[in-house]
Amino acid sequence: MPSAQPREITCAHSPDSDDAYMFWALATGRLTSPLVAVRHHLEDIETLNRKALDGVYELTAISYHAYPYVADKYMLMASGSSVGDGYGPMLIASRPMELSQIKGKRIAVPGRMTTAFLTLKLIEPDFTPVVTSFDRIPQAVAEGSVDVGLIIHEAQLTYSRGGHHLVLDLGDWWKKKHGLPLPLGANALRRDLPEDVRCECCRLMRASIEHALAHRGEALAYAMQFARDMEQPLADRFVGMYVNHHTVDCGEDVPKAAQLLLDLGYQAGLIPHRAAVEFVR
Repeated sequence: MPSAQPREITCAHSPDSDDAYMFWALATGRLTSPLVAVRHHLEDIETLNRKALDGVYELTAISYHAYPYVADKYMLMASGSSVGDGYGPMLIASRPMELSQIKGKRIAVPGRMTTAFLTLKLIEPDFTPVVTSFDRIPQAVAEGSVDVGLIIHEAQLTYSRGGHHLVLDLGDWWKKKHGLPLPLGANALRRDLPEDVRCECCRLMRASIEHALAHRGEALAYAMQFARDMEQPLADRFVGMYVNHHTVDCGEDVPKAAQLLLDLGYQAGLIPHRAAVEFVR
């Protein structure tokens, strides 16, 4: 009797160096499974958040902010979180600016469902968001089409090259205020998947991250193709910021911080209903 074919799972994630590093072993066939065949799909995080509303992909990266909107369709995976522990998304301007001065300003944001946007609204609710592709935000600030930019991904390490000034590091603000890391992005699994498939996806996700950490040089070389405007030492630093022990396993601090973030968002009227975070291993 012929053996059953593995189930194809579409795994959607962002085209940036930390995600590429995380998924390297799966994307290059270093890890395989008799149960699951992984097909990779790359899109920016706000697009993935929107598509998760409709349950488009079986395994997808989402922002923690998006979870209350998709919790009926997805569970969070214990492995794969991007977490800023004392660092995170940043507010930048073309001139020195105090945090108090952003009130009422036009701020380029990478999407209304991003965790960066939610965190900024908790800090200062009064501003005009201008949704901008994450990779064009520094340029928008330089051109003066916005007053301030909320940057994510590699721009956190390269913004000064364009002469921009740091207004606030949101991860630093969060850590000082709450004593917790700031959960930014997670991987999520669709609830309608069979339990054995979900378990295998979780096993593969953790194994891929551990394989990358054990073969850092090779994984980083693969990730460099997604490292925008970064030479290898800077890309290595960026990957180290967002692929770490929190990524291997969320532990206790990440769920605690995620629940606090979403509860604060609900209390502030930024999220329409309370959601209890649920992780699957």
